[in-house]
Amino acid sequence: MNVFFLIALAVLVAFLASAVRILREYERGVVFMLGRFWKVKGPGLILLIPVLQQMVRVDLRTVVMDVPTQDVISRDNVSVRVNAVIYFRVIDPEKAVIQVENFYEATSQLAQTTLRSVLGQHELDDMLAGREQLNADIQAILDDQTDAWGIKVANVEIKHVDLDESMIRAIAKQAEAERTRRAKVIHAEGELQASEKLSQAAKVLAGEAQALQLRYLQTLVDIAGEKNSTIVFPLPMDLIGPLMGKAGGSGPTGVQPTPSAPTQGSATTS
Repeated sequence: MNVFFLIALAVLVAFLASAVRILREYERGVVFMLGRFWKVKGPGLILLIPVLQQMVRVDLRTVVMDVPTQDVISRDNVSVRVNAVIYFRVIDPEKAVIQVENFYEATSQLAQTTLRSVLGQHELDDMLAGREQLNADIQAILDDQTDAWGIKVANVEIKHVDLDESMIRAIAKQAEAERTRRAKVIHAEGELQASEKLSQAAKVLAGEAQALQLRYLQTLVDIAGEKNSTIVFPLPMDLIGPLMGKAGGSGPTGVQPTPSAPTQGSATTS
């Protein structure tokens, strides 16, 4: 009698254990009745009918999935290795269980193919400088395709774009050439602005002869301060012409003989 009582008690305990489920706040239970979907339950204490009902747990927290490194050929025929990270979560437990066998594996495979497809349509410069737009494009495609699985892709981030050594050297040469080009353009613009200012200064000096003379004198002062042993300074004739004219008009043109004084002679007698 005691044996049958212990057996009955064990069956009852097993029955209750299989009937009682406790779901956490971030979990939901997809319940099936004789193989057919019945309802989504949780969180908290869940009671199931053993044998007749089965439950599948679904985690609603955001999943951080690392996309393995993918070999991508860009639109300009550059081979790169790219990896990314995806943030997604289940928003419809029923679809996540019924519509796809393993939503985590399915999302991972879809992310890999989408990453190669999207990046293959862009050039290398876009991968290096326009990551925000690429992230948005990949996120939109994944979110649209996983919506039927009850999954929401919140964010996609490209982590690394690895290049081979030859491509890194080529990019470095390109950057150096670009910097050289900018330096030459800036130098040419400076020369153009300086020539315009010099042209304006020349017009001002041409209109005032005294200004040109003062400029020459200032140049002499600057050269004298440089401690040169020999200074060769060209002096234009139009600068010294007025000085020579003034010197020629005020000076004597010839030497005039001075008249001699009369001599005293001896007196004559008659």
